[in-house]
Amino acid sequence: MRGLVVLAALVAAAAGAETFVGHQVLRVVPGSAAELRSLRELEELEHLQLDFWLPPRGPGAPVDVRVPFASLQPVKAHLEAGGVPYAVMIEDVQALVDGERRQTARRRLLPASTDAFDYASYHSLDEIYAFMDLLVAENPNLVSKLEIGRTTENRPIYVLKFSRGGANRPAVWIDTGIHSREWVTQASGVWFAKTIASEHENDEGLASVLAEMDIFLEIVTNPDGFVFTHTKNRMWRKTRSSRSGSLCVGVDPNRNWDAGFGGSGSSGNPCSETYRGPYAHSEPEVKAIVDFVKKHGNIKAFISIHSYSQLLLYPYGYTTTPVTDQEELHQVAERAVAALSSAYGTKYKYGSIITTIYQASGGTIDWTYNQGIKYSFTFELRDTGRYGFLLPASQIVPTAQETWLALRVIMLHARNHLY
Repeated sequence: MRGLVVLAALVAAAAGAETFVGHQVLRVVPGSAAELRSLRELEELEHLQLDFWLPPRGPGAPVDVRVPFASLQPVKAHLEAGGVPYAVMIEDVQALVDGERRQTARRRLLPASTDAFDYASYHSLDEIYAFMDLLVAENPNLVSKLEIGRTTENRPIYVLKFSRGGANRPAVWIDTGIHSREWVTQASGVWFAKTIASEHENDEGLASVLAEMDIFLEIVTNPDGFVFTHTKNRMWRKTRSSRSGSLCVGVDPNRNWDAGFGGSGSSGNPCSETYRGPYAHSEPEVKAIVDFVKKHGNIKAFISIHSYSQLLLYPYGYTTTPVTDQEELHQVAERAVAALSSAYGTKYKYGSIITTIYQASGGTIDWTYNQGIKYSFTFELRDTGRYGFLLPASQIVPTAQETWLALRVIMLHARNHLY
């Protein structure tokens, strides 16, 4: 086995892509404070190169961690010595990555219309941007494309605007893919865009939203990172900015906002997956949204979509102090989750970030809520860990369909509470 792993690693290195041959994703469920401490000891051992998909939170809360092949033996020995139970969730990460690559390698010519676009496949940045241009061309009286900024690597940051006309109308914001490896989110964003364009007259609820509000949809919120996941490292999460004096690249764009910036649940280590950056809004991808929101001044709902864990969250993440509108947000989340479950029976938990998942400072919707956008929500889409960030493409459309039902609930509530 070791010989095969080394051979595969050499082949991948020659191709310029990171390999995950022999990597496993373990689910660890610490049952006590002592077991939790044993697990957190592993977090401090940087040489193991562990990638915590779900970080340690508390006794009884599952932890998902990708373990490189070379670290499997010491990690499992450490857990077993501490009596910490674990199970193998993904036997070989590379096998799932290879399956994705085979699917995405079957590149199609750009279809003549968005009707012919393959919504049940994962797509590259170029393909998504070409789709956006097609959608605008087909719906010139509804859809426009705005460039709101440029990334570190000088890629354009695009937002689709769906509007029936009028200046500075109340608006809903939806973004997907702020964490680049969460591919089901960008794929869902493409599906949302097509659905809004196709159903805005047939869907009475959507029509009523667009009668009074605009919808802004940012499908690829982290373009540099997204390209990197397609070309170099499928598991890349952060942006691609660099810092003087550090060999490590990137900032976690969901720890970079000026809301409890620098607090618990973020890291000051540039090599960490949750590195917050040198200062709030340091990342052009974040600064572009900040500037847009402030300039617009009339956004009523802000929804940021992530994966995975099947959660619908509202502020706060950086403090245990409840938001002023907690009761209303909780009720909206309850109705949205019920609507989502009506499609395929998918079960979601809901609540504030800090009580439902973990403490996280510098997060998107904490900042938007503090800017006066009451209806600020974060989704964590499918699944609950069987595939994690490597959700099969066959689940894209069902995931998007059920999530859309929840989005409708939030948008309609915002529309009904404009004044």
